Amino acid sequence: MSLFFKVLLIILVILTVVLIVLYFLGKRAEKKQAEQQEKIDAAAQNMTMLVIDKKRMKLKEAGFPAIVVESTPKYLRRSKVPVVKAKVGPRIMTFMCDEQIFDMVPVKKEIKATVSGIYITAVRGLRGPLEVPQKKKKFSVRMREKADSLRKQANAEKKK
Repeated sequence: MSLFFKVLLIILVILTVVLIVLYFLGKRAEKKQAEQQEKIDAAAQNMTMLVIDKKRMKLKEAGFPAIVVESTPKYLRRSKVPVVKAKVGPRIMTFMCDEQIFDMVPVKKEIKATVSGIYITAVRGLRGPLEVPQKKKKFSVRMREKADSLRKQANAEKKK
């Protein structure tokens, strides 16, 4: 066998080993996530709260208790997380929000939220449904729509 085929065979073996290792690590992470989700669902409770402010900020700057900051992995401490400040009863509390529902949380309105510890997992409107904000369109999509509308106007003028 030539040297090229030997090198190619070694690279192929290494890639298969890496793929097998990643497969098993992914399965293990999936099991951990399922266990954590069960724990979150078990500790969930409904609360009525008035949202004061919401923003994405670093975990250290958010004002969470020291035990929360210490229990997070070091590589995640500097990452930005969705934080919601809300008034629950007479107390003002800081909550961490699920990334999928962060955009649905209205500011300066009362909501009914499902909370597990300091983690908001679901949001419902207290008085009617929540308004889901539309995502901002990309620049190219906006320009294409504008060009189409101008083209339609020009065609309408030609027909007159």
